Parts: sequence; C-alpha cells; structure tokens
Amino acid sequence: MTNDTRKEGLARLAERARAGEISRRQFTQLAAVLLAGTPVLMKSTTLWAQNKELVLVNWGGDAIDAYGAAYGQPFEKEAGIPVKMDGSGPTEGAIEAQFKSGAPTWDLVDVDPFSAITLGNKGMLEPIDYSVVDKSKMREGFGWEYAASSYFFSYVIAYDSEKYGDQAPTGMADVFNVEKFPGKRTLYKWGVGNWEAALLADGVTPDKLYPLDLKRAHDKIAALKEHVVGYWGGGSESQSFMLDGEASIGLIWSTRASLIEQDSGGRIKFIWDQGLISPGALAVIKNNPGGKDAAMKFIASAQAPEKQLVMFEKLGQGPANPATDALIPEDKRRHNPVDPANMAKQIPLNMEWYAEHYSTALDEFTKLISA
Repeated sequence: MTNDTRKEGLARLAERARAGEISRRQFTQLAAVLLAGTPVLMKSTTLWAQNKELVLVNWGGDAIDAYGAAYGQPFEKEAGIPVKMDGSGPTEGAIEAQFKSGAPTWDLVDVDPFSAITLGNKGMLEPIDYSVVDKSKMREGFGWEYAASSYFFSYVIAYDSEKYGDQAPTGMADVFNVEKFPGKRTLYKWGVGNWEAALLADGVTPDKLYPLDLKRAHDKIAALKEHVVGYWGGGSESQSFMLDGEASIGLIWSTRASLIEQDSGGRIKFIWDQGLISPGALAVIKNNPGGKDAAMKFIASAQAPEKQLVMFEKLGQGPANPATDALIPEDKRRHNPVDPANMAKQIPLNMEWYAEHYSTALDEFTKLISA
C-alpha cells in the first residue's frame, strides 16, 4: 500500500469520524491498522489532530448544558477541539474503572478533590501542569497535585416553605427533627456531608467535627432512615425529589438548591446556616484518549472569570477564580457559596480526612442505607 493510498484511507476515516459514523476509539484502531509500519506518516498528518475531542464527565441534569455553554463551546472556538459532556457521574469507583479498563473513554472529570488525592496517589490521574494552569487564578490553598479547583458548592438544607410556613429550619438538627419538621427527607447517596450533618445535629460543635466519629454519625443516620424517601446520587435526582414533592426537606448541593428555588417559584427554599462548603475540581484521567496536553489547556481556559460567571449564573457555582467575584451583581450574591456573608455561616469539609478515610466510611454508610 502506497503512502498516497494510506492518506486517502485515513482521510475517509477522519471524515466518517467527524460525521459520527465511527467513534474516536474506532478511528484510532482503524488508523493504527492502516498506518502500520508508517510512523512518519502518522506524525506528519493533521487528520488525527482534527479528529481529537475531549469528553468531560459531570453530574448530569442542568450541568450538561451549563458546562457546554460556559466552557465547551468557547474552548472549541479557541482551540479547535470539540468537548462532549457526559452526565453519568464521575464517582471515585467509576473513574477507577475507566483507568483500569486500559482504554478510558473519559478525559476530564468533575471530581471531589479528596477523590483526586486518592486516585492520583494510585497513579490513575495526571498531575496538573501548573505551567499551563494558573494557580494565581485560584483561591489560595485550593490547587492540588492531581486536581485544580474549578468552583465551590455547599451541602445545604432545602425545604418546602409551603409545608412549613414561617417555621424555617435553622441548622442540621432540624433535618433530623421529624417532630418539628415532619415529612420525608432526601440525603446524598455517596455519604459526603451526611456524616457532618448527623454529628452537628447530635450536638458536636464545628471545631470538633474532625476526625469524624463515624459510629456516632451512623447511629444518628440510622434513626432517621425510615423518614428518608430516597438517596440521590446526582444533582438531577435531588432536584426531582424536592420539586416533585417526594421530600419535604433534604440535604442537597447549593448549586441545585438555587435552581430548585427558581424552578419552584420560591416554594422550595434553602439556607446557608451550617452549610458544608466544598470545592469542585477538574482532573484528567491518565492515558486519556484526548491527550493530557489538550485537557490541561481546557482547564486553563475554564479559569477565565467571564466563563466562571456563566457557571454561576446557570448553576449557582461559586467561582474558583476570585477575580469573578466583582462580576457578580449585588442582588445575586445571596446564591454565591463563597460570598463572605454566606461563607461565615458555613463549615469547610476536610479534604485530607476524606482522602484517608472516605472509602471505609462510604462502605459502612452504603451498608447502613441498603440494609
């Protein structure tokens, strides 16, 4: 087979890939066969680069369109690399499974920093290239070896104001008080925030939360179990539980609480009191198909204040880049988890504790809610 013939074949493959007739993995496999023994040709052609794309995995629902509008579409214009959004949920186990498959189909993941610490130490994530990603565009202390903070959110109390009238909850004790606040609850399926909420409800002061007393927390959660209508695993599920009236009160992400408040016409409200604040971050799976260089450029692109402002407007995400704060209108700051007035009411999650203990804690929690 001549080089001209190979080039023609590769061109046809690239066209089919751009048309969606074959996946990028199939393109890679077929191109490798076509170009076997011709490494120079593979390096010289631009067709492979043209076919590259990135897949960013987040938590679904409204996040799909928001990430596309704020980050994906602008990046494609800037770099010429399409970014596809996948809302299947980048849990720690799912990311590990992607890596261990030997042929990951994900590139970037919207990850909890503690999971990034754990997975990175196992060699499953690429170290963040801080020569490309700018640490000065992050809040101090929120850039890790294997993850770069991209936003902030909180686990907050959302409640049905029509059901409770003027009696609004004031803290985590009210989530666990079924006499004062009757009705079904919804809690996070993956445990985070539930342990702190249970301990705060049981009288532990914020400065004494860590290390978490898991037995005490699980005893408190077990006592509430019959009043929990469902455990949500992704943001869209939590929205459904509250909007459909299945749950009257719940512990959900502030990003979704803001949306629920809007979508319900103010019927579902939320409070920042005893909220549990956490950074969201972007990480790159090692050996990702789109390439680590493209993924790092995407993370750097997502640091722009005007793009983070779009994420705040669409999802209520608190900006990781402090330069964004000045762009938020004063009447919108109530929805910003990192606004000083809201931060003062909240408690930060301890990422280092989670990196060391999360796996064991989650196993125990899963057994508890599944029994």
